[in-house]
Amino acid sequence: MNVFESERIRNVVLLGHGGAGKTTLVEAMAHVTGVTARQGKITDGNTISDFDKEETKRLFSVSTTVVPIMWEGVKINFLDTPGYFDFVGEVEEALSVADAAIIVINGKSGVEVGTQKAWEYCEEHNLPRMIFVTNMDDDNASYRQIIEDLQGLYGKRIAPFHLPIRENERFVGFVNVVKMKGRRFLSLSDYEECEIPDYSMKNLEICREALMEAVAETSEEYMDRYFAGDEFTYDEVSIALRQHVMDCGIVPVLMGAGVNGQGTTMLLQAVEKYFASPEKLEVTGTYAATGDVFEANYQDANPLSVKVWKTLVDPFIGKYSYVKVCSGVLRADSVLYNANKETEEKVAKLFVMRGREAIEVSALRSGDIGAIPKLTVTGTGDTLSTKAKAIVFDRPEISKPYTYMCYKAKNKGDEDKIAGALSKLMEEDLTLKTVNDKENRQTLLYGIGDQQLEVVVSKLLNRYKVEVELSKPKVAFRETIRGKVKVQGKHKKQSGGHGQYGDVVIEFEPSGDLDKPYVFEEKIVGGVVPKNYFPAVEKGIQESVLKGPLAGYPVVGLKATLVFGSYHAVDSSEMAFKMATILAVKNAFADPASKPVLLEPIASLKVKVPDKFTGDIMGDLNKRRGRVLGMNPDHKGNQIIEADVPMSELIGYSTDLRSMTGGIGHFEYEFARYEQAPSDVQAKEIAARAAEE
Repeated sequence: MNVFESERIRNVVLLGHGGAGKTTLVEAMAHVTGVTARQGKITDGNTISDFDKEETKRLFSVSTTVVPIMWEGVKINFLDTPGYFDFVGEVEEALSVADAAIIVINGKSGVEVGTQKAWEYCEEHNLPRMIFVTNMDDDNASYRQIIEDLQGLYGKRIAPFHLPIRENERFVGFVNVVKMKGRRFLSLSDYEECEIPDYSMKNLEICREALMEAVAETSEEYMDRYFAGDEFTYDEVSIALRQHVMDCGIVPVLMGAGVNGQGTTMLLQAVEKYFASPEKLEVTGTYAATGDVFEANYQDANPLSVKVWKTLVDPFIGKYSYVKVCSGVLRADSVLYNANKETEEKVAKLFVMRGREAIEVSALRSGDIGAIPKLTVTGTGDTLSTKAKAIVFDRPEISKPYTYMCYKAKNKGDEDKIAGALSKLMEEDLTLKTVNDKENRQTLLYGIGDQQLEVVVSKLLNRYKVEVELSKPKVAFRETIRGKVKVQGKHKKQSGGHGQYGDVVIEFEPSGDLDKPYVFEEKIVGGVVPKNYFPAVEKGIQESVLKGPLAGYPVVGLKATLVFGSYHAVDSSEMAFKMATILAVKNAFADPASKPVLLEPIASLKVKVPDKFTGDIMGDLNKRRGRVLGMNPDHKGNQIIEADVPMSELIGYSTDLRSMTGGIGHFEYEFARYEQAPSDVQAKEIAARAAEE
């Protein structure tokens, strides 16, 4: 493959709802441009993008794939992202290196939740975008309704470039609204000029009006002319469109049918014409040594800087670090410096990835996307540069995982293999993490959603030949007392020779501080317990609070005051007093007057949903024993609901929230404090722990 200069490069991310047709569209463009001799199908498992076994098995994308396509001397790096929300980390990585976006809408399904999320991503990253309505060959596809829905959501920025032409309920061509010309498809995306059908005139006037309104919105002069009834020339329209698509002021809407390759030529033309090449864009990092701003700006003449935005670790094809060159020229057989890890890396070869195919190249110029194999320590988010001028770029913002399950090996002895395999999967997916919960003797796997965790389990089996079982995790309860008691603990043992004797009387009461396990004091009068045994008494308390008497959970908020006791001049020892103290703690929790209770962790939860879902969310939170603290509008049609909810009630919340809101709801939480659990919850938990013993 040739080495492309920055001005001949476009980096475009494909976004949209799951099943919208992104992968099919990329496959169609690859076929139309001659990359493939035959257009692959998702159902046949032979597309360029979906090459992972999980993707071919499940018939949807689970990771971002790079597919470079050449069009009229321009290299367009298409980043085909997953549409299902569990794999949002892959989308966020792609957004960190994309310069523009195509939002794909299924003509039959219309504007979906994933469409709106895609728009939000573009707004957050200030990405120029266009919308491609695919599946227009379906009888139930309604282009006009989609335009109306888009304009209802996003206003006059929506500019329809095309209008479908149908004959005998078949999609046979389109009207170019900018040029006001009819186009009839010949084969694939080729077309010939044709007359605009009379029945299209009414819809054409609506689309033309919407397009002209979008152009008029770009300047006061055009707005005045528009209201005065002046017509814009083709050149004026074309220049305004090009300028304001790039600055996000106008969003073109195109259409076609990915399965038949129809409309792909026009889409490629629009990408080349309306999206900017990297050298016209800005990107900044910092010098590692000084912290000063480094203006990379995709210029070959600037010092070399390379952003690592994705990692692929496959036992069959090896490890590849996907990179975007932000400045300078990256060449094979070079040594780079990783300022994040403070180490050097050898770049033996350079590749351009097309799905799973690695195409070797001699260099990558500024703005281009490629891959480096076999880097030792470099991971996603790191920056590579020269050691003389070490550069660091901001890491991509990746969603925090809140869904978690307990996992364990099906076969004993596989624990180390599983740990190694998960480590590799976490290199690939930054939304995955594992936690060793020693308190509950369980290992936890965190992700964005249940579907993602299922894919991880399947990958562990298929890639690494290890099996794990997922189960509902245990929640980290705590134990404490609410009352004050005075109890005795006596340890006495005689077995010939020196015996063991320790005797303590301790007052137990709440300390009022649940952040600390215990507070120890002594009020011994007359030396009934010698001072040298005080540390042993405290050690007994220290050991006892690690595993409480009620259900084996750690004890918190305990105040212990040693007030009396006795000792034996010969048989007393530190061990004896420690054992006496442990017995005293058990006696305290066994005494009803101490009012022993289980405490459950409470999370501070924030849920962001559109206004219409507020009632459903509030009702659901009440069922989860949540206390709603308030609601705040975000002035974008959403409400942010804040509530305190028991952690045990948030297990599985991701799936339930998506079900209630159609996938558009978003939540986050953090641990807030411990509170006394209701009596029924306590009884159930104590019984469950007793059954485990």
